[in-house]
Amino acid sequence: MPVVTKPYLPGTPCWVDLMVPDQQAALDFYRDLFGWQGEVGPPETGGYAVCSLNGKPVAGIMKAMSQDGGPTPPTAWTTYLAAADADATEAAVTKAGGTVLAPVMDVMTLGRMFIAADPTGAVFGVWQARDFFGAQVVNEPGAVIWSELNTSDTGAASTFGAAALGLSAAPMEGTDGKYYSLSAGGRVIGGMQGLDQLPPGTPSHWLTYFSVDDTDSTVDALVRAGGNVLMPPFDMMAGRMAVVTDPQGGAFAVINATAPAPS
Repeated sequence: MPVVTKPYLPGTPCWVDLMVPDQQAALDFYRDLFGWQGEVGPPETGGYAVCSLNGKPVAGIMKAMSQDGGPTPPTAWTTYLAAADADATEAAVTKAGGTVLAPVMDVMTLGRMFIAADPTGAVFGVWQARDFFGAQVVNEPGAVIWSELNTSDTGAASTFGAAALGLSAAPMEGTDGKYYSLSAGGRVIGGMQGLDQLPPGTPSHWLTYFSVDDTDSTVDALVRAGGNVLMPPFDMMAGRMAVVTDPQGGAFAVINATAPAPS
């Protein structure tokens, strides 16, 4: 089992969480789909649920709540990138043309975080680890295996990522220059592509890929549980994948990878 035992290098996706209207329904859905274990957390954490796979933290699920009487946030998965200093990273994000949506805050003694959007509108989180460094299991069925930035402007996103987050983009071999690898500290940590292969009107976003043993059977189970299919299972260079939503609209991808995940 690919277990993570030390903090992630800056710029590396280190955690994902889901904001959703019905937290318990989401906990039940992902338990059945991926085998996660999790329960609504205590009031002092806002009920935040840390889900585990084989006894190790893998992802979070929280109830969507309106802020100051505003609209309830949409159902969405958020990718968090590791940072050595959240405050310095927040300043770099602003300087590079990003927008801070939720400023830096302490999460008890677990760490410091903020939420932002890059200049193309893709929302992401930043996590500075203290007592909690993020997912402790990756790259196995039920866990995150890939993080992908889908953006309306790959050039602007690349420039921002380099300036604010220390990410470097390079065309990936075998993709005709349409798909890019994202690297942090010389290590590939994810991918990036334009929106031309996606339905018109799709906004810029980070997409989380979860590893599965069998893409087709996982999609069948998801549909039976009330989920929806955005892109049916298909074969591509890294394996067989699909893009789906859970019953409350949270979008993610599943993949039975034939190529090894970057380590």
